[in-house]
Amino acid sequence: MHPNVKLPPEFLSLIESTMPPHLSMDEFTSACQRPLRRSIRVNTLKISVSDFLILAKKKLWSLEVIPWCNQGFWLEREDDTVPLGNTAEHLSGLFYIQEASSMLPVTALLENNDNFNTVLDMAAAPGSKTTQIAAAMQNNGALVANEYSASRVKILSANLQRCGIHNTALTNFDARVFGAWLPEQFDTILLDAPCSGEGSVRKDADAMSNWSLSSIIEIAQTQKDLIESAFHALKPNGVLVYSTCTLNLQENQDVCHHLKNTFGDAVEFQSLGHLFEHAEKAITAEGFLHVYPQIFDSEGFFVARIKKVASVPPLEVHKRLGKFPFEKASAKLIEQIKYSLAETLSLSIPDSSDIWIRDKEVWLFPSAMTHMIGELRFSRIGIKLAEILKAAKKSSQLFRWQHEAVMALAKPDNNLLVELTIEEAREWFMGRDVRPIQIGTGEVIVSFENKIIGLGKWVGNRIKNGLPRELVRDNNLF
Repeated sequence: MHPNVKLPPEFLSLIESTMPPHLSMDEFTSACQRPLRRSIRVNTLKISVSDFLILAKKKLWSLEVIPWCNQGFWLEREDDTVPLGNTAEHLSGLFYIQEASSMLPVTALLENNDNFNTVLDMAAAPGSKTTQIAAAMQNNGALVANEYSASRVKILSANLQRCGIHNTALTNFDARVFGAWLPEQFDTILLDAPCSGEGSVRKDADAMSNWSLSSIIEIAQTQKDLIESAFHALKPNGVLVYSTCTLNLQENQDVCHHLKNTFGDAVEFQSLGHLFEHAEKAITAEGFLHVYPQIFDSEGFFVARIKKVASVPPLEVHKRLGKFPFEKASAKLIEQIKYSLAETLSLSIPDSSDIWIRDKEVWLFPSAMTHMIGELRFSRIGIKLAEILKAAKKSSQLFRWQHEAVMALAKPDNNLLVELTIEEAREWFMGRDVRPIQIGTGEVIVSFENKIIGLGKWVGNRIKNGLPRELVRDNNLF
Protein backbone atom coordinates (compact mmCIF):
# COMPACT_ATOMS: atom_id res chain seq x y z
CA MET A 1 0.00 0.00 0.00
CA HIS A 2 0.97 3.64 -0.49
CA PRO A 3 -1.03 5.40 2.26
CA ASN A 4 1.22 8.48 1.97
CA VAL A 5 0.24 9.27 -1.61
CA LYS A 6 -0.17 13.02 -1.94
CA LEU A 7 -3.65 13.89 -3.21
CA PRO A 8 -4.20 17.65 -2.79
CA PRO A 9 -7.74 18.61 -1.70
CA GLU A 10 -8.09 20.91 -4.72
CA PHE A 11 -7.23 17.99 -6.98
CA LEU A 12 -9.82 15.71 -5.35
CA SER A 13 -12.44 18.44 -5.70
CA LEU A 14 -11.58 18.85 -9.37
CA ILE A 15 -11.83 15.11 -10.01
CA GLU A 16 -15.12 14.83 -8.12
CA SER A 17 -16.62 17.66 -10.19
CA THR A 18 -15.80 15.97 -13.51
CA MET A 19 -15.76 12.22 -12.85
CA PRO A 20 -18.68 10.36 -14.51
CA PRO A 21 -21.50 9.68 -12.01
CA HIS A 22 -21.23 5.89 -12.34
CA LEU A 23 -17.71 6.00 -10.85
CA SER A 24 -16.96 6.26 -7.14
CA MET A 25 -14.60 8.76 -5.50
CA ASP A 26 -13.94 6.28 -2.69
CA GLU A 27 -12.84 3.68 -5.25
CA PHE A 28 -10.74 6.33 -6.96
CA THR A 29 -8.77 7.30 -3.84
CA SER A 30 -8.46 3.63 -2.83
CA ALA A 31 -7.03 2.77 -6.26
CA CYS A 32 -4.56 5.67 -6.06
CA GLN A 33 -3.20 4.21 -2.82
CA ARG A 34 -2.58 0.75 -4.25
CA PRO A 35 0.74 -0.09 -5.91
CA LEU A 36 0.54 -0.84 -9.61
CA ARG A 37 0.64 -4.37 -10.92
CA ARG A 38 3.92 -5.03 -12.70
CA SER A 39 3.49 -5.24 -16.45
CA ILE A 40 5.70 -5.91 -19.47
CA ARG A 41 5.42 -5.89 -23.26
CA VAL A 42 7.03 -8.60 -25.37
CA ASN A 43 9.38 -7.19 -28.01
CA THR A 44 8.33 -9.09 -31.13
CA LEU A 45 11.40 -7.85 -33.01
CA LYS A 46 13.34 -10.30 -30.83
CA ILE A 47 10.92 -13.08 -29.93
CA SER A 48 7.36 -14.18 -30.74
CA VAL A 49 4.71 -13.99 -28.04
CA SER A 50 4.22 -17.77 -28.19
CA ASP A 51 7.93 -18.41 -27.65
CA PHE A 52 8.03 -15.88 -24.84
CA LEU A 53 5.16 -17.64 -23.09
CA ILE A 54 7.12 -20.90 -23.21
CA LEU A 55 10.18 -19.13 -21.81
CA ALA A 56 8.13 -17.49 -19.02
CA LYS A 57 6.63 -20.82 -18.02
CA LYS A 58 10.10 -22.32 -17.62
CA LYS A 59 11.02 -19.41 -15.36
CA LEU A 60 7.81 -19.84 -13.30
CA TRP A 61 6.58 -16.41 -14.31
CA SER A 62 2.81 -15.97 -14.16
CA LEU A 63 1.45 -13.87 -17.03
CA GLU A 64 -2.01 -12.38 -17.52
CA VAL A 65 -2.71 -10.82 -20.91
CA ILE A 66 -3.56 -7.12 -20.97
CA PRO A 67 -6.89 -6.72 -22.83
CA TRP A 68 -5.77 -3.84 -25.06
CA CYS A 69 -2.36 -5.15 -26.11
CA ASN A 70 -1.74 -8.67 -27.42
CA GLN A 71 1.95 -8.33 -26.58
CA GLY A 72 1.34 -6.94 -23.07
CA PHE A 73 1.10 -8.91 -19.84
CA TRP A 74 0.71 -8.34 -16.14
CA LEU A 75 3.53 -10.27 -14.52
CA GLU A 76 4.06 -12.06 -11.20
CA ARG A 77 7.27 -13.88 -10.26
CA GLU A 78 7.80 -16.44 -7.52
CA ASP A 79 11.40 -15.30 -7.15
CA ASP A 80 11.86 -11.54 -7.46
CA THR A 81 15.23 -11.24 -5.73
CA VAL A 82 16.76 -10.17 -9.05
CA PRO A 83 15.29 -6.87 -10.33
CA LEU A 84 13.26 -7.42 -13.50
CA GLY A 85 15.53 -5.00 -15.34
CA ASN A 86 18.55 -7.18 -14.52
CA THR A 87 17.13 -10.40 -15.94
CA ALA A 88 18.82 -11.80 -19.04
CA GLU A 89 15.56 -11.53 -20.98
CA HIS A 90 15.35 -7.78 -20.32
CA LEU A 91 19.04 -7.09 -20.93
CA SER A 92 18.84 -8.86 -24.29
CA GLY A 93 15.76 -6.88 -25.33
CA LEU A 94 13.11 -9.61 -25.26
CA PHE A 95 10.68 -7.40 -23.35
CA TYR A 96 10.12 -3.83 -22.21
CA ILE A 97 8.95 -2.95 -18.70
CA GLN A 98 5.91 -0.80 -19.49
CA GLU A 99 2.84 0.19 -17.50
CA ALA A 100 -0.32 -1.35 -18.92
CA SER A 101 -2.16 1.93 -19.60
CA SER A 102 0.93 3.23 -21.40
CA MET A 103 0.31 0.61 -24.10
CA LEU A 104 -3.08 2.13 -24.96
CA PRO A 105 -1.95 5.06 -27.18
CA VAL A 106 -0.05 2.88 -29.63
CA THR A 107 -2.90 0.35 -29.72
CA ALA A 108 -5.20 3.25 -30.64
CA LEU A 109 -2.69 4.37 -33.27
CA LEU A 110 -2.62 0.92 -34.86
CA GLU A 111 -6.36 0.28 -35.08
CA ASN A 112 -7.42 0.08 -38.75
CA ASN A 113 -4.34 2.03 -39.75
CA ASP A 114 -1.98 0.84 -42.50
CA ASN A 115 -0.19 4.17 -42.98
CA PHE A 116 3.13 3.54 -41.26
CA ASN A 117 5.69 4.54 -43.87
CA THR A 118 6.60 7.74 -41.99
CA VAL A 119 5.74 8.07 -38.30
CA LEU A 120 6.49 10.77 -35.72
CA ASP A 121 6.65 10.24 -31.95
CA MET A 122 6.78 13.81 -30.65
CA ALA A 123 7.71 13.15 -27.00
CA ALA A 124 9.49 9.83 -27.08
CA ALA A 125 11.75 9.24 -24.05
CA PRO A 126 12.32 6.89 -22.35
CA GLY A 127 11.05 4.84 -25.30
CA SER A 128 8.22 2.55 -24.22
CA LYS A 129 5.83 3.76 -26.93
CA THR A 130 8.58 4.33 -29.50
CA THR A 131 9.74 0.72 -29.21
CA GLN A 132 6.10 -0.43 -29.32
CA ILE A 133 5.57 1.48 -32.58
CA ALA A 134 8.83 0.21 -34.09
CA ALA A 135 7.89 -3.39 -33.28
CA ALA A 136 4.50 -2.89 -34.96
CA MET A 137 6.31 -1.44 -38.00
CA GLN A 138 8.58 -4.54 -37.98
CA ASN A 139 11.56 -2.20 -38.35
CA ASN A 140 10.28 -1.02 -41.76
CA GLY A 141 9.44 2.52 -42.81
CA ALA A 142 10.82 5.53 -40.97
CA LEU A 143 10.10 6.53 -37.37
CA VAL A 144 11.21 9.94 -36.05
CA ALA A 145 11.49 9.88 -32.26
CA ASN A 146 11.75 13.36 -30.77
CA GLU A 147 12.67 14.24 -27.20
CA TYR A 148 12.89 17.77 -25.80
CA SER A 149 15.31 16.87 -22.98
CA ALA A 150 18.85 16.28 -24.27
CA SER A 151 19.75 14.07 -21.29
CA ARG A 152 16.77 11.81 -21.95
CA VAL A 153 17.77 11.33 -25.60
CA LYS A 154 20.63 9.12 -24.38
CA ILE A 155 18.18 6.93 -22.43
CA LEU A 156 15.92 6.73 -25.47
CA SER A 157 18.83 5.72 -27.70
CA ALA A 158 19.96 2.99 -25.28
CA ASN A 159 16.47 1.48 -25.15
CA LEU A 160 16.18 1.49 -28.95
CA GLN A 161 19.53 -0.28 -29.24
CA ARG A 162 18.61 -2.87 -26.60
CA CYS A 163 15.40 -3.65 -28.47
CA GLY A 164 17.14 -4.09 -31.84
CA ILE A 165 15.53 -1.13 -33.61
CA HIS A 166 17.11 0.29 -36.78
CA ASN A 167 14.31 2.21 -38.54
CA THR A 168 14.37 5.21 -36.20
CA ALA A 169 15.92 8.68 -36.21
CA LEU A 170 16.31 10.73 -33.04
CA THR A 171 15.74 14.48 -32.76
CA ASN A 172 16.09 16.91 -29.87
CA PHE A 173 13.63 19.77 -30.33
CA ASP A 174 10.77 21.58 -28.74
CA ALA A 175 8.14 19.63 -30.70
CA ARG A 176 6.34 22.83 -31.61
CA VAL A 177 8.76 23.11 -34.57
CA PHE A 178 7.48 20.09 -36.49
CA GLY A 179 4.33 21.65 -37.87
CA ALA A 180 6.24 24.47 -39.52
CA TRP A 181 9.40 22.57 -40.46
CA LEU A 182 7.78 19.43 -41.87
CA PRO A 183 4.22 20.34 -42.88
CA GLU A 184 2.05 17.37 -43.85
CA GLN A 185 5.01 14.96 -43.95
CA PHE A 186 3.90 12.16 -41.60
CA ASP A 187 1.35 9.40 -42.15
CA THR A 188 0.90 8.80 -38.42
CA ILE A 189 1.77 10.84 -35.32
CA LEU A 190 1.79 10.08 -31.60
CA LEU A 191 1.74 13.02 -29.21
CA ASP A 192 2.06 11.58 -25.72
CA ALA A 193 2.14 15.06 -24.28
CA PRO A 194 4.02 16.31 -21.22
CA CYS A 195 1.41 16.71 -18.52
CA SER A 196 0.75 17.16 -14.79
CA GLY A 197 0.98 13.38 -14.21
CA GLU A 198 -2.14 13.00 -12.09
CA GLY A 199 -2.57 9.40 -13.23
CA SER A 200 0.90 8.27 -12.17
CA VAL A 201 0.57 8.48 -8.36
CA ARG A 202 0.35 4.69 -8.09
CA LYS A 203 3.99 4.34 -9.12
CA ASP A 204 5.23 7.63 -7.65
CA ALA A 205 3.74 8.70 -4.34
CA ASP A 206 5.21 12.20 -4.79
CA ALA A 207 4.02 12.67 -8.37
CA MET A 208 1.71 15.50 -7.36
CA SER A 209 3.91 17.28 -4.84
CA ASN A 210 4.02 20.38 -7.04
CA TRP A 211 0.48 20.12 -8.43
CA SER A 212 -1.62 23.28 -8.66
CA LEU A 213 -4.55 24.58 -10.67
CA SER A 214 -2.37 27.36 -12.07
CA SER A 215 0.23 24.86 -13.32
CA ILE A 216 -2.50 22.93 -15.15
CA ILE A 217 -3.48 26.05 -17.08
CA GLU A 218 0.16 26.65 -18.07
CA ILE A 219 0.72 23.02 -19.12
CA ALA A 220 -2.53 22.95 -21.11
CA GLN A 221 -1.39 25.94 -23.18
CA THR A 222 1.81 24.10 -24.11
CA GLN A 223 -0.25 21.03 -25.02
CA LYS A 224 -2.45 23.13 -27.31
CA ASP A 225 0.63 24.43 -29.09
CA LEU A 226 1.96 20.89 -29.46
CA ILE A 227 -1.25 19.40 -30.83
CA GLU A 228 -1.49 22.23 -33.40
CA SER A 229 2.08 21.47 -34.47
CA ALA A 230 1.25 17.76 -34.73
CA PHE A 231 -1.81 18.47 -36.86
CA HIS A 232 0.20 20.66 -39.26
CA ALA A 233 2.85 17.91 -39.58
CA LEU A 234 0.22 15.24 -40.32
CA LYS A 235 -0.65 14.29 -43.90
CA PRO A 236 -4.30 14.56 -45.01
CA ASN A 237 -6.08 11.29 -44.12
CA GLY A 238 -3.39 10.65 -41.52
CA VAL A 239 -4.02 9.62 -37.91
CA LEU A 240 -2.93 11.50 -34.79
CA VAL A 241 -3.19 10.04 -31.29
CA TYR A 242 -3.08 12.51 -28.41
CA SER A 243 -2.51 11.04 -24.95
CA THR A 244 -1.55 12.01 -21.41
CA CYS A 245 -1.12 10.25 -18.06
CA THR A 246 -3.26 12.86 -16.35
CA LEU A 247 -6.97 13.11 -15.54
CA ASN A 248 -8.24 16.70 -15.61
CA LEU A 249 -10.34 17.91 -18.52
CA GLN A 250 -8.19 20.98 -19.16
CA GLU A 251 -5.22 18.87 -20.33
CA ASN A 252 -7.32 16.28 -22.13
CA GLN A 253 -10.75 16.93 -23.66
CA ASP A 254 -10.23 20.69 -23.73
CA VAL A 255 -6.99 20.34 -25.72
CA CYS A 256 -8.72 18.16 -28.31
CA HIS A 257 -11.65 20.58 -28.58
CA HIS A 258 -9.16 23.41 -29.03
CA LEU A 259 -7.82 21.57 -32.07
CA LYS A 260 -11.33 21.13 -33.44
CA ASN A 261 -12.14 24.81 -32.87
CA THR A 262 -8.91 25.83 -34.61
CA PHE A 263 -9.14 23.63 -37.71
CA GLY A 264 -12.86 22.94 -37.91
CA ASP A 265 -14.05 20.21 -40.27
CA ALA A 266 -10.48 19.12 -41.03
CA VAL A 267 -10.52 17.48 -37.58
CA GLU A 268 -12.43 14.23 -37.07
CA PHE A 269 -12.61 12.55 -33.67
CA GLN A 270 -12.62 8.75 -34.08
CA SER A 271 -14.27 6.69 -31.36
CA LEU A 272 -12.20 4.20 -29.37
CA GLY A 273 -15.26 2.56 -27.88
CA HIS A 274 -14.53 -0.75 -29.61
CA LEU A 275 -10.76 -0.73 -29.21
CA PHE A 276 -10.88 -3.68 -26.77
CA GLU A 277 -13.40 -5.56 -24.68
CA HIS A 278 -14.97 -3.31 -22.02
CA ALA A 279 -13.43 -0.14 -23.49
CA GLU A 280 -16.88 1.40 -23.19
CA LYS A 281 -16.33 1.63 -19.40
CA ALA A 282 -13.85 4.46 -20.02
CA ILE A 283 -15.31 6.07 -23.13
CA THR A 284 -16.39 9.72 -23.28
CA ALA A 285 -19.17 11.30 -25.34
CA GLU A 286 -16.58 12.24 -28.00
CA GLY A 287 -15.22 8.68 -28.19
CA PHE A 288 -12.05 9.40 -26.20
CA LEU A 289 -10.71 6.99 -23.59
CA HIS A 290 -10.58 8.62 -20.15
CA VAL A 291 -9.15 5.88 -17.93
CA TYR A 292 -9.55 6.47 -14.21
CA PRO A 293 -7.28 4.12 -12.21
CA GLN A 294 -10.10 2.12 -10.63
CA ILE A 295 -11.68 1.11 -13.97
CA PHE A 296 -8.98 -1.32 -15.14
CA ASP A 297 -6.75 -1.30 -12.03
CA SER A 298 -4.09 0.68 -13.89
CA GLU A 299 -2.54 4.12 -14.13
CA GLY A 300 -4.84 6.95 -15.01
CA PHE A 301 -4.64 7.78 -18.72
CA PHE A 302 -6.31 9.70 -21.54
CA VAL A 303 -6.26 8.74 -25.23
CA ALA A 304 -7.85 10.48 -28.22
CA ARG A 305 -7.64 9.35 -31.86
CA ILE A 306 -7.95 12.11 -34.44
CA LYS A 307 -8.06 11.92 -38.24
CA LYS A 308 -7.03 14.79 -40.51
CA VAL A 309 -9.65 14.70 -43.25
CA ALA A 310 -8.44 17.77 -45.20
CA SER A 311 -5.28 19.72 -45.84
CA VAL A 312 -4.69 22.95 -43.91
CA PRO A 313 -2.56 25.98 -44.90
CA PRO A 314 1.07 25.54 -43.81
CA LEU A 315 2.82 27.84 -41.39
CA GLU A 316 5.51 30.16 -42.69
CA VAL A 317 9.00 29.48 -41.38
CA HIS A 318 12.61 30.21 -42.27
CA LYS A 319 14.88 27.23 -41.70
CA ARG A 320 18.64 27.37 -41.42
CA LEU A 321 20.30 23.97 -41.36
CA GLY A 322 23.97 23.15 -41.36
CA LYS A 323 25.60 20.91 -43.95
CA PHE A 324 24.58 17.27 -43.63
CA PRO A 325 27.79 15.40 -42.62
CA PHE A 326 26.96 12.07 -44.33
CA GLU A 327 27.16 10.91 -47.93
CA LYS A 328 25.80 7.81 -49.60
CA ALA A 329 28.28 4.95 -49.87
CA SER A 330 29.58 4.13 -53.32
CA ALA A 331 28.38 0.97 -55.03
CA LYS A 332 31.84 -0.55 -54.65
CA LEU A 333 32.01 0.15 -50.92
CA ILE A 334 28.49 -1.20 -50.42
CA GLU A 335 29.50 -4.49 -52.01
CA GLN A 336 32.61 -4.66 -49.82
CA ILE A 337 30.56 -4.01 -46.67
CA LYS A 338 27.93 -6.58 -47.56
CA TYR A 339 30.52 -9.21 -48.42
CA SER A 340 32.58 -8.63 -45.28
CA LEU A 341 29.51 -8.58 -43.00
CA ALA A 342 28.31 -11.90 -44.42
CA GLU A 343 31.79 -13.42 -44.33
CA THR A 344 32.70 -12.42 -40.76
CA LEU A 345 29.37 -12.46 -38.90
CA SER A 346 26.94 -14.18 -41.30
CA LEU A 347 24.72 -11.09 -41.30
CA SER A 348 23.00 -9.17 -44.10
CA ILE A 349 21.81 -5.61 -44.65
CA PRO A 350 17.99 -5.19 -44.46
CA ASP A 351 16.32 -4.26 -47.75
CA SER A 352 14.70 -1.31 -45.94
CA SER A 353 18.08 0.29 -45.13
CA ASP A 354 20.62 2.35 -47.08
CA ILE A 355 24.34 2.63 -46.32
CA TRP A 356 25.74 6.10 -45.57
CA ILE A 357 29.27 7.18 -44.63
CA ARG A 358 30.60 9.86 -42.26
CA ASP A 359 34.39 10.06 -42.15
CA LYS A 360 35.37 6.47 -41.25
CA GLU A 361 31.93 5.49 -39.91
CA VAL A 362 29.40 3.25 -41.68
CA TRP A 363 25.72 3.82 -40.87
CA LEU A 364 22.44 2.17 -41.85
CA PHE A 365 19.69 4.73 -42.51
CA PRO A 366 16.02 3.80 -43.04
CA SER A 367 15.37 4.14 -46.77
CA ALA A 368 12.02 5.82 -46.06
CA MET A 369 13.88 8.59 -44.17
CA THR A 370 15.90 9.83 -47.14
CA HIS A 371 13.42 12.49 -48.26
CA MET A 372 13.68 14.22 -44.85
CA ILE A 373 17.44 14.67 -45.06
CA GLY A 374 18.10 18.38 -45.46
CA GLU A 375 14.68 19.24 -44.03
CA LEU A 376 15.43 18.56 -40.36
CA ARG A 377 18.49 18.36 -38.12
CA PHE A 378 18.81 14.86 -36.67
CA SER A 379 20.68 13.88 -33.53
CA ARG A 380 21.04 10.36 -34.87
CA ILE A 381 19.65 8.33 -37.77
CA GLY A 382 19.39 4.54 -37.86
CA ILE A 383 22.27 2.54 -36.44
CA LYS A 384 26.04 2.63 -36.64
CA LEU A 385 27.08 -0.51 -38.50
CA ALA A 386 30.87 -0.30 -38.50
CA GLU A 387 34.06 1.72 -38.43
CA ILE A 388 36.37 1.57 -41.42
CA LEU A 389 39.78 0.51 -40.17
CA LYS A 390 42.13 0.51 -43.12
CA ALA A 391 42.57 -0.76 -46.63
CA ALA A 392 43.95 -4.27 -46.43
CA LYS A 393 44.35 -4.32 -50.20
CA LYS A 394 43.49 -1.87 -52.90
CA SER A 395 40.31 -3.80 -53.61
CA SER A 396 39.09 -4.47 -50.10
CA GLN A 397 38.22 -2.79 -46.84
CA LEU A 398 38.37 -3.90 -43.22
CA PHE A 399 35.60 -3.01 -40.79
CA ARG A 400 35.07 -3.00 -37.03
CA TRP A 401 31.43 -4.00 -36.51
CA GLN A 402 29.34 -2.35 -33.79
CA HIS A 403 27.39 -3.79 -30.85
CA GLU A 404 24.16 -1.97 -31.78
CA ALA A 405 24.25 -3.42 -35.30
CA VAL A 406 24.58 -6.96 -33.98
CA MET A 407 21.70 -6.43 -31.54
CA ALA A 408 19.52 -5.21 -34.43
CA LEU A 409 20.53 -7.62 -37.19
CA ALA A 410 21.57 -10.93 -35.60
CA LYS A 411 19.06 -13.75 -35.11
CA PRO A 412 19.30 -16.79 -32.80
CA ASP A 413 19.70 -19.11 -35.80
CA ASN A 414 22.98 -17.42 -36.80
CA ASN A 415 25.50 -20.21 -37.47
CA LEU A 416 28.48 -18.33 -36.01
CA LEU A 417 27.18 -17.69 -32.47
CA VAL A 418 29.22 -18.52 -29.37
CA GLU A 419 26.85 -19.64 -26.60
CA LEU A 420 27.88 -18.58 -23.08
CA THR A 421 27.17 -20.35 -19.81
CA ILE A 422 25.19 -18.48 -17.14
CA GLU A 423 28.43 -17.67 -15.28
CA GLU A 424 30.03 -16.34 -18.46
CA ALA A 425 26.90 -14.34 -19.34
CA ARG A 426 26.96 -12.66 -15.93
CA GLU A 427 30.60 -11.75 -16.46
CA TRP A 428 29.69 -10.41 -19.90
CA PHE A 429 27.01 -8.06 -18.61
CA MET A 430 29.44 -6.80 -15.96
CA GLY A 431 31.75 -5.74 -18.79
CA ARG A 432 34.36 -8.46 -18.35
CA ASP A 433 36.05 -10.70 -20.89
CA VAL A 434 34.99 -14.36 -21.03
CA ARG A 435 36.81 -17.60 -21.78
CA PRO A 436 34.49 -20.14 -23.42
CA ILE A 437 35.61 -23.74 -23.97
CA GLN A 438 35.91 -23.28 -27.72
CA ILE A 439 38.49 -20.99 -29.31
CA GLY A 440 38.08 -18.91 -32.46
CA THR A 441 39.40 -15.86 -34.29
CA GLY A 442 38.16 -12.42 -35.21
CA GLU A 443 34.92 -10.73 -34.16
CA VAL A 444 32.17 -12.95 -32.79
CA ILE A 445 28.51 -12.70 -31.77
CA VAL A 446 27.81 -14.03 -28.27
CA SER A 447 24.53 -15.41 -26.99
CA PHE A 448 23.02 -16.76 -23.78
CA GLU A 449 20.13 -19.24 -23.75
CA ASN A 450 19.75 -18.58 -27.48
CA LYS A 451 19.43 -14.81 -26.95
CA ILE A 452 21.81 -12.40 -28.69
CA ILE A 453 23.66 -10.40 -26.03
CA GLY A 454 26.52 -8.71 -27.84
CA LEU A 455 29.62 -8.56 -29.96
CA GLY A 456 33.15 -9.49 -28.91
CA LYS A 457 36.54 -10.27 -30.40
CA TRP A 458 38.76 -13.28 -29.92
CA VAL A 459 42.09 -12.43 -28.29
CA GLY A 460 43.93 -15.69 -27.73
CA ASN A 461 41.64 -17.96 -25.69
CA ARG A 462 39.32 -15.19 -24.47
CA ILE A 463 36.59 -13.06 -26.01
CA LYS A 464 37.24 -9.37 -25.44
CA ASN A 465 34.05 -7.74 -24.21
CA GLY A 466 32.49 -5.23 -26.62
CA LEU A 467 29.53 -4.19 -24.46
CA PRO A 468 29.11 -0.38 -24.47
CA ARG A 469 29.93 1.17 -21.10
CA GLU A 470 26.41 2.51 -20.55
CA LEU A 471 25.00 -1.03 -20.74
CA VAL A 472 27.33 -2.55 -18.13
CA ARG A 473 25.66 -3.81 -14.92
CA ASP A 474 27.64 -4.15 -11.71
CA ASN A 475 25.73 -6.62 -9.54
CA ASN A 476 22.56 -8.58 -8.71
CA LEU A 477 22.24 -10.14 -12.14
CA PHE A 478 20.15 -13.13 -13.20
